[in-house]
Amino acid sequence: MFHPTFHPVIFLPDDYEVYDFSQGYDPNRTLSCEYGIGKYNEHRPGMYQGEHFEQEQRTVHIGIDIAAPIGTNIHAFTDGIIYKQGYNALPWDYGTTIITEHIVEGKKLYALHGHLSKESLRLRKEGEAFSRGDIIATVGNKDENGGWNPHLHFQLSYKAPAVPDMPGVTSLRNRAMALQLYPDPQIVLGKLYES
Repeated sequence: MFHPTFHPVIFLPDDYEVYDFSQGYDPNRTLSCEYGIGKYNEHRPGMYQGEHFEQEQRTVHIGIDIAAPIGTNIHAFTDGIIYKQGYNALPWDYGTTIITEHIVEGKKLYALHGHLSKESLRLRKEGEAFSRGDIIATVGNKDENGGWNPHLHFQLSYKAPAVPDMPGVTSLRNRAMALQLYPDPQIVLGKLYES
């Protein structure tokens, strides 16, 4: 159920799947539904490949994944501006990425939207304002989203990023600090799964 104050970023059906990647990740697994949720603060051993993950032993997911079909509209959860946008090109990175800036309860809050379509970068310009519910991006395919099955990585930050990027996965060693800086997205998305 989405948070009543905020707009859903993706409209989910009633029967979406909640994934468990705590035992590893099989990219060829059979999905029970086109829509699904990947959990915040989940330790995912063996899921993240590439030097940028393996060197620091980054395995703890600090966003929420919302699986949806390619081209699905992504909406602004509240009023804001396009803060940064760009393309993170490393394999298994975000691919097309947009970061938005919002004022929530009198404080600045930044939201990363990753694994988007390349077309998303043409929808708006950096600094452009938008309203709650406006379409700000669409879900990308494997060729443009870093190589992942189609989904949105949605992550919040209390700190303004210098570039259109945030570490979506942290190490067990840095977990406590990361969870303070990058709060659970369910504070704006609403309760999407049972802990």
